[in-house]
Amino acid sequence: MKDENRQMPLISAKTALLTAVGIGAFAIVKSIYKEITKYDLRNKVVLITGGSRGLGLAIARELASKGAKIVICARSNRQLQNAKRDLESIGSDVLTVRADITKQAEVQNVIEHTISHFGRLDVLINNAGIISVGPQDTMDIKEYETVMETNFWAVLYTIKAAIPQFTKQGEGRIVNICSIGGKIAVPHLLPYSVSKFAMVGLSEGLGAELKKDNIHVTTVIPNLMRTGSPRNITVKGDHSAEYAWFKFGASSPLFSQKAENAARQIITALENGNNEVILTQTAKIAVAFQGLVPEAVNSVMQLANRFLPKNVSNGNETKKGYESESESSGGSVNALTDKAAIELNEI
Repeated sequence: MKDENRQMPLISAKTALLTAVGIGAFAIVKSIYKEITKYDLRNKVVLITGGSRGLGLAIARELASKGAKIVICARSNRQLQNAKRDLESIGSDVLTVRADITKQAEVQNVIEHTISHFGRLDVLINNAGIISVGPQDTMDIKEYETVMETNFWAVLYTIKAAIPQFTKQGEGRIVNICSIGGKIAVPHLLPYSVSKFAMVGLSEGLGAELKKDNIHVTTVIPNLMRTGSPRNITVKGDHSAEYAWFKFGASSPLFSQKAENAARQIITALENGNNEVILTQTAKIAVAFQGLVPEAVNSVMQLANRFLPKNVSNGNETKKGYESESESSGGSVNALTDKAAIELNEI
């Protein structure tokens, strides 16, 4: 009996050692498998909507470092040409196409122009999006329609236009840049959240249906990030106060991440063929809580709404972010967004 008792710790130690070795071996094999099966972006043709500035430009730069051929479309010729010079300076083969992707015919033209120029299309990255900030009583039906046009319908247009080419080639990849606002409804961002909920649903549903056709879909869930984009949002309500809180959230390292870091994570998810990637720990925790205790998350949002600005007499007027600058949207933290706006062609 005494001998048996003395052997038990030895057996436990052996079991622990074998378990540790097994876990280590599994991790090594998994790492090797991921490396072998990684999607090679060299010479792949990648279309990025809204690729001339902000996160889109950061993604284009990351793709350029991988040797991809890049197509960027946007509404502004000036920003497209700035982005083209930027990307060509780091050795990228770039095609720019001016287009309003809320118009289906112009989307079709982008796809056709891409295939005419490069002969194929391998990856579609739906990045273009717009944000409206303000209380719900300032948001009329037109506001919802405008946001849905870019954040949902334009995404559907590009996917529908790209699928026939992917089917013809026998493969393709789609990356949809959604939002934490598409998992949790955020006060004073209601049209945006509605559009991103729709985009998440579209992305997840297409991912399930298109896999059999060798078309892989990756759903990306970012949190706020420092892209410099607040200056280009639309603002309603108490303009300076609404802009100040949003700009602070998009600037603070506590609540946001650098666009370059986000771009690297997105491209890694594309290479690894992830179905979904949530970019920050904050967003992962928020999504987990939403799944486990949605009532509690909703209560937190209700509480947060009490601290957000109230509507004012001219609140139904729409202004751009840069028109809503004030002393309260200045400061050293918010200067990070101003710096990003210059670096990522937002001005």
